[in-house]
Amino acid sequence: MSGRRAARRLVPAVLALALTGCGSGGAAPAADGAPTGTVTVFAAASLTGVFTELGDQLAAEYEGLAVQFTFAGSATLATQVLQGAPADVFASADPAQMDRVADAGLPQGSPGVFAGNVLEIAVPAGNPGDVGGLADLADPDRTIALCAPQVPCGAAAERLFAAAGLTAAPDTLEEDVRAALTKAQLGEVDAALVYATDIRAAGGDVEGIAVPGAADVVNEYPICALAAAPNPAGAAAFVDLVRSADGRQALAAAGFRTP
Repeated sequence: MSGRRAARRLVPAVLALALTGCGSGGAAPAADGAPTGTVTVFAAASLTGVFTELGDQLAAEYEGLAVQFTFAGSATLATQVLQGAPADVFASADPAQMDRVADAGLPQGSPGVFAGNVLEIAVPAGNPGDVGGLADLADPDRTIALCAPQVPCGAAAERLFAAAGLTAAPDTLEEDVRAALTKAQLGEVDAALVYATDIRAAGGDVEGIAVPGAADVVNEYPICALAAAPNPAGAAAFVDLVRSADGRQALAAAGFRTP
């Protein structure tokens, strides 16, 4: 085959990669039809369980593709992306951190919201602190863990307390929701305000207490492939899976809300 003919046959694949955005419904395969190599996903800590499951599913579907995750607070991850970390995909626990990345022109296309989440109180098994509701998280005599205000779960907590007319009395402010949950799991605090999905993932290690009004403070989760992704085909394939019927089913099973 001549070089000119080979170049013509590569054009459709190149255009597919160029036209695939964060909200696209179709994956952008490599030139041979399947993504390969390693796709690096930066994702909010609350996505740890379900994204790990989806990553395993994607790797099983495409031989030669590996999915590598960095889970942390969305604010931390957004800062790393802005500083040039070699990520392929960014998934945030709220639009504010995604906006920081988008304002710098770093996403490939427009980020799309794929899930929602609400806050719930986590208490150690048996509820030794006798916590009954959000007002108890404003009690200075109880030990309370919240997320730091600069991360999505902390920003949502501030909105929830403000709506309830309460002032929180935290003893510790954690950099991501999993760290706050761990405090409750280990019995280091009487209660932690975390996502409902984290309580479900923790199983019997903690008990959950629903918060009236939490449904009015829903955190929306946007995702995007990054324009400078080292593995654009792998990035598009992962975003496509998250937004597919299989992805929605996995998210719903983990307790996330459909946007």
